[in-house]
Amino acid sequence: MNMKAAIYTRYGPPEVITVGETDKPVPAANEILIKIHATTVNRTDCGFRSAVYFVSRFWSGLLRPRFHTLGCEFAGQVEAIGSDVTSFQIGDRVFGYNDEKFGAHAEYITIAETGAVATIPEHLTYEEAAPLTEGAHYALGNIRAAKISGPQHVLVYGATGAIGSAAVQLLKYFGAKVTAVCNTKNMDLVRSLGADVVISYMEDDFTKISQRFDFIFDAVGKSSFRQCKPLLNKKGIYISTELGKNSANVFLALITPLFGGKKVLFPIPSIRKEDVQFLGQLAKDHQFKPVIDRQYSLDQIVEAYRYVETGQKTGNVIIRVGEKDQQAPLRNQAPANI
Repeated sequence: MNMKAAIYTRYGPPEVITVGETDKPVPAANEILIKIHATTVNRTDCGFRSAVYFVSRFWSGLLRPRFHTLGCEFAGQVEAIGSDVTSFQIGDRVFGYNDEKFGAHAEYITIAETGAVATIPEHLTYEEAAPLTEGAHYALGNIRAAKISGPQHVLVYGATGAIGSAAVQLLKYFGAKVTAVCNTKNMDLVRSLGADVVISYMEDDFTKISQRFDFIFDAVGKSSFRQCKPLLNKKGIYISTELGKNSANVFLALITPLFGGKKVLFPIPSIRKEDVQFLGQLAKDHQFKPVIDRQYSLDQIVEAYRYVETGQKTGNVIIRVGEKDQQAPLRNQAPANI
């Protein structure tokens, strides 16, 4: 049997993606088959599609993509289960993440029951559940690497993207005092996410403030350790989501910890089932809610890629697959009482 999917067979701009027919996957004994209702287009998808960072090809294929359908996060309903599956049943509403084989920009996906997949909190629509994992797991990994677990002072640069908006909420959950940097139009939104102080980079130079930080997290990769170092406390930590100019952040992550003072870390992102369950629990408890910018249909996925790559999105961009979820109206911005 066939299914509809967004397919790419070569690296390049958004236009290398075409929507067509491909084989519908069949679950192995330890896998579940999920009918996808919603997915996202995000930085991870864009990075692997364009392969601008050549190093990504060591995972996705040196000359051409090994897997022909992108999409790392998803929300949908279990349609079939393998013979050894015990933790899911047909009909379960689930969400999750897969950046090993991708495949969520399609009508169906398979994933091991032990993989990064969990049940959707009852009050969430598929469109609200789909963006729970990508930005949040990057933010969570960096927060854990910096060992934030109390009232430390943290600065988040780029607080309106999928990673930054998740970081603000997760940092508040862990008890941090958060200063967030964003554009002027989204200052109220970032305050609603829990930020204690919000600075517009369009109006003020964040490097001139008097506050000193235990952790500076650049969620968009537009600053540098040199620029932020004066803002760090004696043993402060700087983390960026990007390699930096000439891959400087990787080099600094190897060198700066040797001196015992201010340092750069460059954690390798990973996600486990327990992380997905944790994020689902936070969403269930109304302590984390992904910010959603726009929605597109699967047929509009090239347009969605183009928009994401403008760098102007606020939060997450949703792709609806099949019929739109009718369980609850979708709110396009995070409410003040998350």
